[in-house]
Amino acid sequence: MPRPRLHRRIRFWPGVTHFKPAGVRLAELHEVVLTMGEFEAIRLCDLEDTSQKDAAKKMNVSQPTLQRVLASARKKIADALANGKSIRIEGGEYKMVAPRGQGRGLRRGMGPGMGRGRMGGMAAGPAGECICPNCGERVPHQRGIPCTERKCPKCGAMMTRG
Repeated sequence: MPRPRLHRRIRFWPGVTHFKPAGVRLAELHEVVLTMGEFEAIRLCDLEDTSQKDAAKKMNVSQPTLQRVLASARKKIADALANGKSIRIEGGEYKMVAPRGQGRGLRRGMGPGMGRGRMGGMAAGPAGECICPNCGERVPHQRGIPCTERKCPKCGAMMTRG
């Protein structure tokens, strides 16, 4: 009986999980599925220029396993680009872990790419609204004051970024 697979540690959740060629309907395309482990390996090694040894340690896998995961991911991406297929990111054996930064737990040192995406949280910029998750009340976002530190004027619940 083979030993169970280790869960790959994932530190980044992609805001967009589907990519396709422009001008072609999704229903007409063949699809390539990139697992979360493959996505994380590509992100660490190719985007952030992390060495394979360090990336393997971050993902809780051996370096030869990471090399195989990278080869698989690169082959799938090349297939999608060369043959006009869509790419969907999902699945695999993984466990989400908190991103590690150099700060003291004060939202510092998270590095590039660790925000929550466009209008999704920390990287939303100065404009936008704070929304109450309980009653739906919307108030304009004030620069320098995170929505998560503001209370709803109607019900007193903590706001979220909208």
